[in-house]
Amino acid sequence: MGWALLGSELSVLYRRRRTGAMLAALAAIPILIAIAVRVTMASPTAGRGPAFLGQITQNGLFVGVTALVVSIPLFLPLTIGVVAGDTIAGEAGHGTLRYLLVAPAGRVRLLTVKYVGAAVFCASATLTVVVAGTAIGAILFPIGPVTLLSGTTVGLGESLLRLLLIAAFVTVSLLGLSAIGLFISTLTDVPVGAMAATIVLSVTSQVLDALPQLEWLHPWLFSHYWLGFADLLRDPISWNSFGDNAVLQLGYVAVFGALAYGRFVTKDVLS
Repeated sequence: MGWALLGSELSVLYRRRRTGAMLAALAAIPILIAIAVRVTMASPTAGRGPAFLGQITQNGLFVGVTALVVSIPLFLPLTIGVVAGDTIAGEAGHGTLRYLLVAPAGRVRLLTVKYVGAAVFCASATLTVVVAGTAIGAILFPIGPVTLLSGTTVGLGESLLRLLLIAAFVTVSLLGLSAIGLFISTLTDVPVGAMAATIVLSVTSQVLDALPQLEWLHPWLFSHYWLGFADLLRDPISWNSFGDNAVLQLGYVAVFGALAYGRFVTKDVLS
């Protein structure tokens, strides 16, 4: 794959002010939630807010989970769309793509490195929400054993492990969207257009997933399992949703990775 090229890609990605700003915005979500709950110290109105919101005051670990529930529909896809949509189109728009291909990297290797960079950002974005949520939860609320959805109580160590598993689930959930963004990025030299198209597709998928008339389509939508990590909060853990989600995202990565490859290897970068 080219570790030097990947290291350079990650260095450029994380040195950008835009990347830092997006991660800071994601970190602000759990902080704002925790402060709002702490200030009011009142249970949310029945039927309103995420299911875990009312449990924050009893255990600060739920801040991270609640923040993920809030972030998954819009904020995480928004940041992933920006990074994935900029992978190829950004280089083309700045006129640097041709110079990258002059180096002995090759188009396939460059495409792979760009996708891996976007996937790494998926993990860092999710971990930012979880770590910020856990930290602010520990500061503002009690931290202790967690009662799972099945009624079993687990210790702090296992609770943190399950929180990391949830972060892994969400990261895997975003890999399909990253592949879609990569493909769209090969279609244009305008990065803003690729970013916008990727974000719009994420919203469209979620809207379609909410329509009962299209129930036959739901299992094929890349966003279908985005909120399916509840099985990781049961005892014993049910891995069915994790496996189904991983297979679905792998399918999207394979299909749109192939489409991106087909487009990129024939793309004229010298005009």
